[in-house]
Amino acid sequence: MRRLAAALALALAAGTAGSHEEHGKGQRMREGADERNASATVDAAGNLWAVVKDAGHIAVHRSADAGRTWSAPKRVTSAPEATDSGGDARPKIAAGPGGEVYVTWTRPLGRPYAGEIRFARSVDGGASFGAPMVVHADRQLITHRFDALAVNAKGQVFVAWIDKRDQEAQRGKGPAYRGAAVYWAVSDDRGASFRGDFKLADYSCECCRIALLPRADGGFDALWRHVFEPNLRDHAMAAMLPEGRAGALSRATFDDWRIDVCPHHGPSLTADASGRRHAVWFSGAAKNPGVFYGRLAENRVEGQRRIGGQTAEHADLAAAGNRLAVAWKEFDGARSRLRALRSDDAGASWQERELAVTSGASGQPAVLVRGGQFLVFWNTRNEPLSVTPLP
Repeated sequence: MRRLAAALALALAAGTAGSHEEHGKGQRMREGADERNASATVDAAGNLWAVVKDAGHIAVHRSADAGRTWSAPKRVTSAPEATDSGGDARPKIAAGPGGEVYVTWTRPLGRPYAGEIRFARSVDGGASFGAPMVVHADRQLITHRFDALAVNAKGQVFVAWIDKRDQEAQRGKGPAYRGAAVYWAVSDDRGASFRGDFKLADYSCECCRIALLPRADGGFDALWRHVFEPNLRDHAMAAMLPEGRAGALSRATFDDWRIDVCPHHGPSLTADASGRRHAVWFSGAAKNPGVFYGRLAENRVEGQRRIGGQTAEHADLAAAGNRLAVAWKEFDGARSRLRALRSDDAGASWQERELAVTSGASGQPAVLVRGGQFLVFWNTRNEPLSVTPLP
């Protein structure tokens, strides 16, 4: 985090803070160099699915034995195409209740920071994938990036993303538009078509991942980094409902991080058996920077605690009943270490352990739940598609 703070300070000193993605550009170059930013999920039958960027293609792997072995890559794209695979823009994967496999990714366009959200589906258990399509109806040469993908219990597919159409519309008409916006679209036919675009909120941060949590009504609670007036980069939450209606926005974290650049460091969100929401996130607030865990309550965070050391980054979490698991990575100057916390009492107490170490490039870890067991997925150059059980 000291390295991040130094980079942000340099950006401010150089006068580039107004170009909120300059820091992120450097981070994407570092993290995306070996294209290790993969995503993974578990289907209803207990199969693990991972999506990676492979020789310019979007490719999917399957494991039937909790990650001990993986299938050969199944290419989703018929030809190589430009793909933003760095940081929070990595490709995403989700499984439907009928054996469907869904994949999204961001394709850069011919203008800086412009992109479109691509989507492909398999309705035959991953044996084949249909032709990719663009999810959003808006086709302006602007930012549609940092996608989030989820499927509800009814099989409806939700895709959310960061969008700059409102910033473009405001350009030259008055006060500058803060950040970007969050939009989403819904498919009712297993990804054959999408309806939308529905706006969730104005004034999101521009480059951080969106966390999605299923709701009992078939919608999803979304948690994202927001730009509260004038320049507070804390987190907000609102519901994306299946009919395309957005719920009321509420503030979710209260670190008061005041900065005009984007850290490319989004949150993760889950809920325990009692419905309490748990989150992990990053803050660069001067008084207390770092990665944090907390229980999200109305207008406050309960049990907030620091996760890891000064170089902790990209934490993820999941719940199985009232058990919770958090995984993140830390860099010690030579190697990256995969570390984890486990709680058996809904976050009241925790046990920490180290799971793995790598000396090469590595992506962001993900916590998966398979048959009530926590698995930590971590794609590294030296140990590709690694899956470690959390005892």
